[in-house]
Amino acid sequence: MSRNGADLALLLLGGFRFMADEATVRLAARGHPGVRPAHDFALRAIADGAGSVSEVGRRTSVSKQAAAKTVAFLEEGGYVRRAPDERDRRRSHLAVTDRGNSLMSEGEAVFDELRAQWESLVGRDRVADVQTALQRLLE
Repeated sequence: MSRNGADLALLLLGGFRFMADEATVRLAARGHPGVRPAHDFALRAIADGAGSVSEVGRRTSVSKQAAAKTVAFLEEGGYVRRAPDERDRRRSHLAVTDRGNSLMSEGEAVFDELRAQWESLVGRDRVADVQTALQRLLE
């Protein structure tokens, strides 16, 4: 493989897809079928204070329609609940449930397992160097 920009982009995408797909399989085996990265991103946004579908969309950079679909999946799965807004009863407020908190914890554990798998292949220092470089590039 060459060292051009397109190849780098494909490698980054491939790494993300591998981790996301493997996490999906492992989370399904742990009782969370159908959970995808978009669900985790939305769940974390809600945990960080995104109380409405519109806010979830803004924080995850997706359309309101896509956010609504994601929130509906999370609500149907028991990961989030809607509660009446204290200030405006016409609105509802999203909140993470115990099951949602469990999913976030299990998701972190799965990604730690995947990181350890990569470290066993190329070494802990090399994985740390890749992460540090990506953080710097994305600042």
